[in-house]
Amino acid sequence: MNIVNIIYSNAKKMSATDKKIATVILDNPNKAINFTISELSQKASVSEASISRFCKNLDISGFHQLKILLAKVAGDESNYYKSVHVDNIQRSLSNIADNKTAEIVNTLTVLSKNTIQNVLSIIEQAKVVQVIAEGDTLPVADDATYKFNQLGIFTITSAVWETSVAQTLNLDSNAVLVVISNSGESRSLLKQIEIAKKKNINIISITNRDNSPIALQSNFHLTTAVRQKILQSEYYFSRVAALTMIEALFLLLLSNNKRRLSSIKEHEDIISDKKI
Repeated sequence: MNIVNIIYSNAKKMSATDKKIATVILDNPNKAINFTISELSQKASVSEASISRFCKNLDISGFHQLKILLAKVAGDESNYYKSVHVDNIQRSLSNIADNKTAEIVNTLTVLSKNTIQNVLSIIEQAKVVQVIAEGDTLPVADDATYKFNQLGIFTITSAVWETSVAQTLNLDSNAVLVVISNSGESRSLLKQIEIAKKKNINIISITNRDNSPIALQSNFHLTTAVRQKILQSEYYFSRVAALTMIEALFLLLLSNNKRRLSSIKEHEDIISDKKI
């Protein structure tokens, strides 16, 4: 349980008061572990009761447990967001690299072995894999569709929601629905999941929160980590973690069946004429 990952994944839906507390903690987790509840409340300009509610909203017992959880991860630099400012391009580029590396590391290192094995098995046995997403996550769905088809796994997607729903309606229990959503709160994707569940289709979701509505409606959930400015009024969407998860699934599926290399080679040979 990485409390920094949890704070980041919940930050977008936090109240203004909780965001103030999260901002102080994430600014320097190593320093925050030495704060008393009074000191934290003063630095965040909130009441001590707000600190207790903050902990409750994160499903932890209280301020003492918050400090214990912070102490476990505060020494790891990958748990820190590094600021980006255009007035120092070189430093900003280095910080961006560190932030994106942290997203990748924290996405891959918290994966459950059993969950991954089950997900790989379900995808391999599926007659059809449908990948759904919306908005900024659509390019990730396209990437997954391309990669899985290269492996010889028939995969479909559509950027048009009405078409995507029609595709789901034509699936049966031998199919798999892969749902990619940063927040895990999309109404349209939840409606599509409802359709799939009625057809006994296995649902695999990829979101930033394991307690998101989409995650809770899935048979299997893969959690992505974020290290981006999502507090106060700023929010910068990142696809890196979700793309990393797709890449990991692609490589593991390939590793599990090296004969899939022939499918990739055949595809590459066919499209090679388009290259200079």
